[in-house]
Amino acid sequence: MNKEKDIVYFVSFCVEAYKMHIGQNGEAVVNLFEKCGVVDYLVRFYDVLHTQSKQWIVEDIDEFIAKRKEGEV
Repeated sequence: MNKEKDIVYFVSFCVEAYKMHIGQNGEAVVNLFEKCGVVDYLVRFYDVLHTQSKQWIVEDIDEFIAKRKEGEV
């Protein structure tokens, strides 16, 4: 598999994991990710992030979104 496909699968995995975490549907999570720049973050730091556990990634996304909403990122 090439890296681009790996990244697409990883972002999809993150959407699925995060929707379960917050109890929303995929569309709501995709909209939130787009609004807060989460997809760009996941792609940019894929090399490090994809090696982490699902729980760690979900918590990291929570923290990223909170900081983005506070204007820190």
